[in-house]
Amino acid sequence: MFTADAIIDAVQTGKKTFVNTFVTNETTKEAMIKFIDAQAEYTKKAAKVGTDTATTLTSEMVKQVEAVAKFDYVKAAQDMLAVFTPKTAKAK
Repeated sequence: MFTADAIIDAVQTGKKTFVNTFVTNETTKEAMIKFIDAQAEYTKKAAKVGTDTATTLTSEMVKQVEAVAKFDYVKAAQDMLAVFTPKTAKAK
């Protein structure tokens, strides 16, 4: 199953590798690694919220479609037709 966490981790690992390879100042390196970790944490949370929201919206949409499918359109049409059908007067 697809998870965004794997992609996020791959990108953040690439960033860390770049920093560890090319940044020589240890203080700067530590600050950048902390920033990359913060980015990863935030991005994972945002991805989870987005996925949860999409799941909830899809679930509710399916419920509404099922409710519409249960509606008896023939009976509704007959009832509406009955309302608009002119009544005939009784002969005296």
